[in-house]
Amino acid sequence: MSRSVADRPEAGAPAFPVLGAISFSHFLNDMMQSLLPAIYPLLKGGFDLDFGQIGLLSLTYQITASLLQPLVGLYTDRRPQPFSLVAGMGSTLCGLLGLAFAPSYPALLAAAMLLGVGSSIFHPESSRIARIASGGAHGLAQSLFQVGGNFGSSLGPLLAAFFILPRGQSSLAWFALVALAGICVVTPLGHWIRSNGHARTRSSAATRGSAGLSPAQRRRTLVVLIALMFSKFVYLAGLSNYYVFYLMSRFDTSPRDSQIYLFVFLATSAGGTVIGGAVGDRLGRKRVIWGSILGVLPFTLALPYVGLPATVGLSAVIGFMLSSAFPAILVYAQELTPNRIGAVSGLFFGFAFGMSGLGAAALGALADRTSIEFVYQICSFLPLIGLLAVFLPAGDSKARA
Repeated sequence: MSRSVADRPEAGAPAFPVLGAISFSHFLNDMMQSLLPAIYPLLKGGFDLDFGQIGLLSLTYQITASLLQPLVGLYTDRRPQPFSLVAGMGSTLCGLLGLAFAPSYPALLAAAMLLGVGSSIFHPESSRIARIASGGAHGLAQSLFQVGGNFGSSLGPLLAAFFILPRGQSSLAWFALVALAGICVVTPLGHWIRSNGHARTRSSAATRGSAGLSPAQRRRTLVVLIALMFSKFVYLAGLSNYYVFYLMSRFDTSPRDSQIYLFVFLATSAGGTVIGGAVGDRLGRKRVIWGSILGVLPFTLALPYVGLPATVGLSAVIGFMLSSAFPAILVYAQELTPNRIGAVSGLFFGFAFGMSGLGAAALGALADRTSIEFVYQICSFLPLIGLLAVFLPAGDSKARA
């Protein structure tokens, strides 16, 4: 069988310098993206915003950061853009400067939109580069790529608490230097991808990852994977967005202690991302998905009923296990549609962003009507959706040592 352009870089070992660079750029990108929700209290007081305006600001960011991603991926599948990551970082840079010096609420909306556009451009193409540089170890490559983003996101609460909030809105401008550093990192990646081939596969190679499956079976499998993503990201949205409020309400913790506990949860989630991809390469994606989503159910069911030390410990275990699922799910989906790597990466990253935003909004409305404790009790049953993994085809591909 002839090998496509996209297959050539996969013939040897993973290109770890490239994977390191793309993971570091993901770290920088998601750290900058996480600053917007982290400074909502600052913006609310500074611009005298109500919760509806905060919600619209979040919606503006989420729409541009989620809905555009599959479109960007589909476009770059057909028309490769090796230096699109530079454009994405540039849009994020402009968004940060807009947030730092916005004179009005409409300017804040425009800045949030620029941040979302930067994220939409970054994720599909960077995920594609990680796959090309994988050397065939697709799960490991996606884990290394995603762990950078997870660690970057985990720094948002700390940066807001210890740097931005004491110095005010204009201090966001300092993070434009981070965006410039990101541009310096991704520019050589553009040259590398132009030299080593873009992730476009011809029909002969496109059948390798989905051999033996009919188009209807592939579509049904993608639907199951999306349902599993829904379970994972709605639950994580409840933890990451309302964990601080939950701890303060149930255990009367201080805001600073609650932010530190949130950082512990986010950091352990990043660690789970590393494990999930590597284990999926060795044991198979389906086993990782089973274990990480359905296997976390006993811990989520216990979480709403334990004391503070156990809550912190259980949330760390839950974050670790659930986060290990995403690399396996994404690589599983990429292997179903290997000739649409950008589009499927954009779809799943966009779905993750969208479900996080919609889930946070829905859970917030439920908390207003009931209580934050009740929200955590309801969310504890979400991992039951992991039972749908039984419908995933057996014998998913694994990287061979």
